[in-house]
Amino acid sequence: MAACALRRGLLSTVSKYNKKPTQRLLSVLDSSSVFEVNRPRLQCRACGLASGVQQRRFMSSRPEGKILETVGVFEAVKQHGKYETGQLFLHSVFGYRGIVLFPWHARLYDRDITPPMSDSKPEPPGAHGSKEVKGKTHTYYQVLIDTRDCPHISQRSQTEAVTFLANHDDSRALYAIPGLDYVSHEDILPYNSTEQAPIQHELFERFLMYNPAKSPPFTPRDTLKAWQEKNHPWLELSDVHRETTENIRVTVIPFYMGMREAQNSHVYWWRYCIRLENMGSEVVQLRERHWRIFSLSGTLETVRGRGVVGREPVLSKEQPAFQYSSHVSLQAPSGHMWGTFRIERTDGSHFDVRIPPFSLESNKDDKAPPAGYTF
Repeated sequence: MAACALRRGLLSTVSKYNKKPTQRLLSVLDSSSVFEVNRPRLQCRACGLASGVQQRRFMSSRPEGKILETVGVFEAVKQHGKYETGQLFLHSVFGYRGIVLFPWHARLYDRDITPPMSDSKPEPPGAHGSKEVKGKTHTYYQVLIDTRDCPHISQRSQTEAVTFLANHDDSRALYAIPGLDYVSHEDILPYNSTEQAPIQHELFERFLMYNPAKSPPFTPRDTLKAWQEKNHPWLELSDVHRETTENIRVTVIPFYMGMREAQNSHVYWWRYCIRLENMGSEVVQLRERHWRIFSLSGTLETVRGRGVVGREPVLSKEQPAFQYSSHVSLQAPSGHMWGTFRIERTDGSHFDVRIPPFSLESNKDDKAPPAGYTF
């Protein structure tokens, strides 16, 4: 959250000056980053501040922060439309640098939005999980993460990656392509750079080429188009589910990964990405998880455990979000998952945060296995 801490300090300092353009370097506890202020323009959603300034971000090439490397200049946030392939950005919550590969249009099922009275039906007591939620179209992006920023994304369980099922003749069950992420439109803080290779990732030059005549100046290579088309069934983001309980918002994105045969039966695999966000000011910590997994074969499994992916993350105003991915397999082509997270307050009291129910659906046309690094 270095970027967010810097924005908070920067905005509070800018307010002390008049509206004339100023140039002022600010340092914070994390001396690896500073900003140069140009003129009012942006807002930082992660910090919850709506003053906003157009800023130039600098990243130190050494821990002591004595040598500064220019990254780029922020652009205006797009309120309408979508960002194009090759758009550079900072993640407004996690602070990493990235570049847009291509957009996805998902259906967002937000249980926090109350349907009109004419559309709502009375629910029996305790039937919260069964209420009908209408989806709306929302734009997400497949992006590459700058590998230089990966070690600093401390509020995540790991640097985000996209996992695939290995080929049938591969001894591995799963393999991952690190540094790939799915980013919501509102999490994009766009910027531009004069560098021909502003993002460090092993797929950057395979997927994109520099073209100064274009805006943004990074255009897709044929390898990116071919990779997207070949892996579309396993990359596609179709449904997003969101629900808030006592200022803790949980967002779930499920992905179908494919089917494999095991011991004369079919096993269907899904990956799901979960993001928890503390929308309030109280410091809380995730302590337990409780899952219910229903399979079309008629089985209902209950899973309880400490934390998630071996961690018990703290959600505070300084680090309000935590994101992780996990996997589930069923011996049926579809099912459902839902559950709760047990959250602890600083005074030792607990409350349960609902995980919105989501479907596990398999693709009807299960084609060739994913291509992964094959070009």
